[in-house]
Amino acid sequence: MINETSLKVTDAAVYQNPPDDIAALINAAPTPGASLSPSGNWMLLMEKPTLPSIEEVAQPELRLAGIRINPRTNGSSRPFYYNGFKIKSLKDFSEKKVSGLPSAPKIENVSWSPQGDKIAFTNTVSNGLELWLIDLAKATAQKITPAIVNDAISALPYRWFSDGKSILYKAIADNRKGVPIASPFPLGPVIRENKTSMAPVRTYQDLLKNKYDEALFTYYTTSQLKTVHLETGEQTNFGSSGIISNLQTSPDGNYVLVTTIQPPFSYLVPYERFATQVDMMDRKGTLIKTMANIPSSEDIPKGFGAVRKGPRSFGWRSDHPATLIWVEAQDEGDPKIEVAIRDQMYFLPAPFTERAQTLISFELRYGGVDWGHGDLAICYEWWWPNRQLITSQWQPDHPEKRKVLLFDRSWEDSYNAPGDFVTQRNTYGRNVLVEKNEYLYLIGQGASAEGNRPFVDAFELKTKQTTRLWRSEAPYFERPVSVKWISENKLLTARESKEEPPNYFFRNLKTGDLTQITHFVDPYKSLKAVKKELIQYKRADGLDLNATLYTPPNYDQAIDGKLPALMWAYPREYKSAEAAGQVKDSPYQFIRIGWFSPIFWVTQGYAVLDDFGMPIVGEGDEEPNETFIEQLVMDAEAAAKAIVDRGIADPERLAVGGHSYGAFMTANLLAHSDIFAAGIARSGAYNRTLTPYGFQSEERTFWEAPDTYFKMSPFMHADKIKAPLLLIHGDADNNSGTYPMQSERFYAALKGQGAPVRLVMLPHESHSYRAKESVMHMLWEMHNWLERHL
Repeated sequence: MINETSLKVTDAAVYQNPPDDIAALINAAPTPGASLSPSGNWMLLMEKPTLPSIEEVAQPELRLAGIRINPRTNGSSRPFYYNGFKIKSLKDFSEKKVSGLPSAPKIENVSWSPQGDKIAFTNTVSNGLELWLIDLAKATAQKITPAIVNDAISALPYRWFSDGKSILYKAIADNRKGVPIASPFPLGPVIRENKTSMAPVRTYQDLLKNKYDEALFTYYTTSQLKTVHLETGEQTNFGSSGIISNLQTSPDGNYVLVTTIQPPFSYLVPYERFATQVDMMDRKGTLIKTMANIPSSEDIPKGFGAVRKGPRSFGWRSDHPATLIWVEAQDEGDPKIEVAIRDQMYFLPAPFTERAQTLISFELRYGGVDWGHGDLAICYEWWWPNRQLITSQWQPDHPEKRKVLLFDRSWEDSYNAPGDFVTQRNTYGRNVLVEKNEYLYLIGQGASAEGNRPFVDAFELKTKQTTRLWRSEAPYFERPVSVKWISENKLLTARESKEEPPNYFFRNLKTGDLTQITHFVDPYKSLKAVKKELIQYKRADGLDLNATLYTPPNYDQAIDGKLPALMWAYPREYKSAEAAGQVKDSPYQFIRIGWFSPIFWVTQGYAVLDDFGMPIVGEGDEEPNETFIEQLVMDAEAAAKAIVDRGIADPERLAVGGHSYGAFMTANLLAHSDIFAAGIARSGAYNRTLTPYGFQSEERTFWEAPDTYFKMSPFMHADKIKAPLLLIHGDADNNSGTYPMQSERFYAALKGQGAPVRLVMLPHESHSYRAKESVMHMLWEMHNWLERHL
């Protein structure tokens, strides 16, 4: 609880801290990440730092063409770092710390060599990014380049060659001159013109605005490819410089596919939709052939099944030395055009002198391929309007043979999901299907009415039948990680419970014996006595709903009575009522805490209902958003009733909150119901006329459905909001549609209507909050708001 003095604080001039119990959870040491080597002999444990300081988050930042660049480092301005490594043997379980790491490391872009005996990573220093290498056998690290790695465009800035002896990386262009300087006065207006084409695009942020932005984008993204030989350290330039958005070495290491961005640049879409050139190079960097010149994609048709015209999704067959593949739409990329074949995949083997041939056709939109050993592959295709996902088996060496249907389902239907086919590295270091004795393997989440129960199935290629090998059992949530040891009747799993944090184990499938590999400790011991419960209830129209309920440590309903409750959610659209009511969580998972979590307030005496069911259903031709408000209110009423009827929550002391679309939900609930005493809305969008070409799962434009846009916009109903609303937003939000202006304008509207409202703008924060000071202050604001109004 907070005292009366702190309740009077309305405009904090400096960052504030929440109660100690909440702050301790934020300051807890994060559990390390883990990565399994291709050989299966090693596990890399990657240590994570706590949240960065506002000083780090406030570093200089350029926002250009949909990316954010730190001009001091020529890398991402908002990276996620690791700060240490340990190597664990999966044979004798010994563990050793990697020596030779840089002091105060800021590690990104971690990847294993094809042979699994080395690890590459980048390290950020004050003036750039360096490329480093770890030798697994020696557990030592060494720097292999100076701070010249160019990571401005957020993709892995290097690639391994298949022999594991050389790396190809993007470097800052040789002899780069000084940073372009803006003219002190404009040379003329910025002019845009559209003559005849339709170009409906979503509401993107951080786009180019003028010629100076173009000059900065070119300056920071232009790279020179270089090869570095890992034994000798010798470095050589590879090809010519350019704005390289993607590079892919062939499985045999003899060729490199290089994609470069070409001017003129667009002011309407981010860099991913700029014009590109796709070139095939040999191992020495000599141009063999230009595979494609793809124009800027401002005119992609509207709709979630729409794609750009021409070739896309370039890649390599993982099971061949050097066979290039790509896909081309057969419907001009427009899902509204009726055709028998939507997408076609083509292939062209080295030396790339022949005419490309058709490899496979897709009746729906192409969704990827898992390559196998020899004449085997699994392909995926999907269709948005009915959420259809088709999985097929085919023979890529015999393109004339038809696909064999394996699964045809709705991706919303979690209960009947067959799982994902398991892959592992081949001799080229590429992922291919795990095949043993005419069996493939499937790993699934195992959603069920009792909660998620992950599983491993064997899939027989001849009969197309599955056999269950293992499934997680209560009171644990155990997730398969690798079937590499399946011939030894062993699985590598990650196992946790409500009281035990996730750790890695070897599980013997025959005996059920477990061998523990890691011993990560519980970082949140203060939550030990918190009760976590998966509750199920019904909406007024009979739709099944569920949520996770947390009650305070040692809460005794008979003694403590009804509690104030914080209810947190995020709406999701469905085409099936049956799928909308399915359970997609587990009552046996360890309680996880992040800056985004509402669970903090269980330490302060509140009940917390997390991720309560907020489905918006539109079956058949019905659009979910036509009844968005009605369903939203029904969902909230059902959730509130569920915890009130249990005698846990006080109906007069309920607060609702959410982030992003959850903030949009919160504002609408306050406008259209009287269920809640207060609301908390973080980083939301409140006026849908500012996102006129669609939002979330809405495909229609404002001009096609003006009444829906108006009805769904809480800004248009600001006069109806009487309950106090706390608005929080990062002032550097880059998420599509959630401009900081959304909260600023909504605050002005509510203030003008006399509603109790508070607006907190977090400096330098994007859609996700990063700085420790920002997160602590956000929690302080939320805590004060709940204490004051509940």
